Amino acid sequence: MKKRATVKISKIIILIVAFLFVAAIIKLSYIVLSSKVDGIDLQAKAASITTTEETLYANRGNIYDVNGEMLATTVNAYTVIAYLDESRTTDAENPRHVVDKEATAAALAPLLEMSEERLMELLNKDVYQVELGPGGRGITEVLKRAIEELELPGIDFISDSKKRYYSNSTFASYIIGYAKENEEGKLVGELGVEGYYDDILSGTNGYTKYLKYTSSNYKIPNTIDDTKKAVDGSDIYLTIDFDIQYIAENAVKEFQDTYKTEWAIFTVMDADTGAIVASATSPNFNPNDTNTITSYMNPLVSYQYEPGSVMKIFSFASAIEEGLYDGNELYESGSIQVDSETIINDVDKTWGTISFDTGFAYSSNVAATMLAFRLLENGEKKLPDYYDALGFGKKTGIELANEVSGDMEVVYKSELANSSFGQGISVTPIQMLQALSSMTNDGNIIKPYIVDKIVDSEGNVTYEGKRTVVNNVYSSQTVDKMHELMHKMIYEGLSTAWQIEGLSMIGKTGTAQIASPNGGYLTGEYDTIRSFAGIFPEEDPEYIVYVAARKVEGNSVKFANVVTDAIEEIAKHAKLTSETKETDLSKVINIENYLSKDINSVTTMLENRKLNIIVIGNGKYVINQYPLKNSIVLENGKLFLITNGIEIKIPNMTGWSLSDVKNYCNLIGLNLEYSGYGYVVSQSIAQDTVLDIANMTLNVHLE
Repeated sequence: MKKRATVKISKIIILIVAFLFVAAIIKLSYIVLSSKVDGIDLQAKAASITTTEETLYANRGNIYDVNGEMLATTVNAYTVIAYLDESRTTDAENPRHVVDKEATAAALAPLLEMSEERLMELLNKDVYQVELGPGGRGITEVLKRAIEELELPGIDFISDSKKRYYSNSTFASYIIGYAKENEEGKLVGELGVEGYYDDILSGTNGYTKYLKYTSSNYKIPNTIDDTKKAVDGSDIYLTIDFDIQYIAENAVKEFQDTYKTEWAIFTVMDADTGAIVASATSPNFNPNDTNTITSYMNPLVSYQYEPGSVMKIFSFASAIEEGLYDGNELYESGSIQVDSETIINDVDKTWGTISFDTGFAYSSNVAATMLAFRLLENGEKKLPDYYDALGFGKKTGIELANEVSGDMEVVYKSELANSSFGQGISVTPIQMLQALSSMTNDGNIIKPYIVDKIVDSEGNVTYEGKRTVVNNVYSSQTVDKMHELMHKMIYEGLSTAWQIEGLSMIGKTGTAQIASPNGGYLTGEYDTIRSFAGIFPEEDPEYIVYVAARKVEGNSVKFANVVTDAIEEIAKHAKLTSETKETDLSKVINIENYLSKDINSVTTMLENRKLNIIVIGNGKYVINQYPLKNSIVLENGKLFLITNGIEIKIPNMTGWSLSDVKNYCNLIGLNLEYSGYGYVVSQSIAQDTVLDIANMTLNVHLE
């Protein structure tokens, strides 16, 4: 048996270890019990070390149109300041204070939207420097650059904060919405897409935690931090097409400025997919200045009103679907008695004995009432059932806040009669567009949508808008018959005003009375809501347009002229007219982005490409253009370039089309009145006159 090995430890080593252990215990007790160690106050030292957390802010996503045109972004904001103290200037050749106050005030007034008098009050203060507010507070990079181009001595800028910037002002304002800083300094979306998709646009803030001394903001060296990176917000691409939206904006502006409408809406939807291509409204607001908001209700989804005779599309279609319609059948068109109410046509019109097909073309209330009662007595589905199936009386679910449901309550026979021609019920524009999609999709109802795609901060597409079938209401045979009737309304109806040369279109007009708050209906000359539902081209529909305007101070022909002018422009833009279809492709010019470029070099280059360039303003650089990039212009067509100069001279407009004149006036905000049709032969403001836009009106005569 082996002996175990043993290790003998010296007693001296044991004593040394024991001594060190006791010494450590004594030292630790001293540190714990004493307020100071080696002259250092440990409690104060510990208290001076703190864990700090800093927020890493996410960047808010941008909003674009369907072609990538910027509609909303986040920019640095600046405040304009003026140095007034002469001591800043050490070289008279390079002054660093405001030298000529009158000239400075005159130059800045239109850019800051402040009066010269108010600016002079600020510039005359006895201070070293002064802020030029309120117009000079929170300005954008674009405006800052425009002011810098003026090269005004003593004018400078201080960086303010981040702000949301909408480069096109009132453009599609209720669709885009707005975002502003809350009390914590975070941009928060309200209204429109900014509000509906606030979480997605905002992204997720990150943070970093680290140890520091309270006496400084510096991290303690060799300590570990805890960091979570911010995730920037996603970018949203709308279904809006900038150029078509621009055309729609001009139309509602004309309703407002020329015909004094209380409100107007002009919306264009893709006939196949349900994508909203344009939606312009009046009133609107400038999202860069929320003080311009007079209503938080988006007319597209929040206005409900009696739609009038556009509803005959659906009352006639429903009777056709139930097999209760014979277009050649004759009826007496004068009036029909319903309980104690006598139903008549608009303004008591009567055409004697006519066919039901003609009754649709003439917009007969009597015919619509008779069909509603046939459905009541003989149809498996009644007219209210069809209205329900079409989506009236309930929300569409489009990606916009504050959508309302409308009111489709029908109880009595008189209410049923009135509902057949769009009175006594209420709808929203977006409901009307959804229902009209049944006329371009073989009876299928297509859900409208406004977002084309969402792209995250890594460039990944996280969502794509698409065609969604909600319901099937009508057969293709019914739709074909309705196309025939809507064609008759345009080309065989009571007015030729809806016919557009070179474009085949089908549609239906509507004129609804306005309910009085005291009961009954208003009876003034303009107390109506005019509307139009159009589909074009007829043979292969690409767009559905729905227009409605309240209290148009003009007759039905003037209403039609505004709408058809806009539709003609849209059709030309989309190459849907016979004229544009036959265009020589060698004469087609693709427009690029010319913003921020030198106006002289751009003008020379484009004139060499055989474009007619209209320069607006006397500045050095392009700050806006129309048409925008990716648009197509024919050889010798007009391209408007807006510079950063404030002096605008009017060009010679002889030979211009009305749409060219409208585009020019809308770009600069000049009031326009016109007479005749065709091309400009005379203008009230002489060529090269410097415009006083706020106080001038341009009159042109066309032949």
